[in-house]
Amino acid sequence: MPHVIVKLGAGRSEAQKTEIAAAVAQALAASVPCDESRVSVAIEDVAPADWVEQVYKPDILGAGDRVYKKPGYDPL
Repeated sequence: MPHVIVKLGAGRSEAQKTEIAAAVAQALAASVPCDESRVSVAIEDVAPADWVEQVYKPDILGAGDRVYKKPGYDPL
């Protein structure tokens, strides 16, 4: 029963979010493995001006070894 929360810079359409959620669910179901119907995906829009405080600091820097794929940027 994997659940994924995807945080994105605001501005994607509902169609894009649906496509992203489907791709994430498919990839996770193939990797775990599990039935894709057991995967849920939430998408949270984050204003670009809020990214560092709402995402980068708490969810990337503050997550330590729980971040398995680190970003290739440093906004600080």
